[in-house]
Amino acid sequence: MEHDHGSVANDHEDKDDHEDKHGHGHGHLQPNGASGAFAIGIGLNLTFVVVEVVYGILSHSMALVADAGHNLGDVLGLALAWGATLLAKRSPTQQRTYGFRGTTILASLTNSVVLLFVTGGIAWESVRRLLAPELVHGTTVIVVALVGVVINGASALLFMSGRKGDLNFRSAFMHLAADAALALGVAVAATVMLFTGWAWIDPVVSVLLSCFILASTWSLLKDSLNLILAAVPEGIDAEAARRYLSELPGVVEVHDFHVWAMSTTETALTAHLVMPGDKCHPAFLGDACHCLHEKFGIGHSTLQVESPDAPHRCRQTKEGAV
Repeated sequence: MEHDHGSVANDHEDKDDHEDKHGHGHGHLQPNGASGAFAIGIGLNLTFVVVEVVYGILSHSMALVADAGHNLGDVLGLALAWGATLLAKRSPTQQRTYGFRGTTILASLTNSVVLLFVTGGIAWESVRRLLAPELVHGTTVIVVALVGVVINGASALLFMSGRKGDLNFRSAFMHLAADAALALGVAVAATVMLFTGWAWIDPVVSVLLSCFILASTWSLLKDSLNLILAAVPEGIDAEAARRYLSELPGVVEVHDFHVWAMSTTETALTAHLVMPGDKCHPAFLGDACHCLHEKFGIGHSTLQVESPDAPHRCRQTKEGAV
């Protein structure tokens, strides 16, 4: 603890630094398991991208090419997320006091932007094909699409355990699971076309797939932008945390209250607590930060205690501070 003009500050990172690897209390893949999941997911999907492009061109199926483009975006996203996860483990330096934790947020943002560009290109080509439909070899499309259901479904399962504790893992799971559903849709469309001969079915399905991808990507883009702008991470109840601090024995006011993401798995909080010095016993700050971690999932808390009558007390007002 530091004493400065009647204030007490404590930068608490919980016992054993929160075990330093499990984010903010949510269970997810351990480092070795995460690397294995990323490697397998990237390998399977990159192979399938090549298969889809080759057979999509041979069978004149824009739907297969569309799904291949989306899968390629997922491969790039997985690679970025994997790289960011590895960088996030690097130790802080004098210049980068948070280390490279923020790269996980950049990876999720980049992933969503890449998906938007890829999807836009696919939608444009699909509309062009809709104006001039081409005959598609339905049997080939059905077989390749069903293979995609299996590959994407199996890849999604690799990230299921970590989807609730990490935005990168959640985006990986969400997109891979969506890919499995989309591949199933392609197979169904090809089956209908095989029996009806309606060539326009393929580009129509491709356009619908693009719309579905845009809708699923929007959530990831919004969450990533929020983290970049230091918004409260999803799943963190900042108001409840503030209310908890304000109801602590002796606390008469809470201001300069901020909650933001250090990475896609770690949340930080800072706050000024106005309370008489005799109410702040030695274990007060440690207990408060421990509770913020256990109850609210906030792993890195910094609390500053200010005496109500201190001559150098912070002069923040309700209009000028949160």
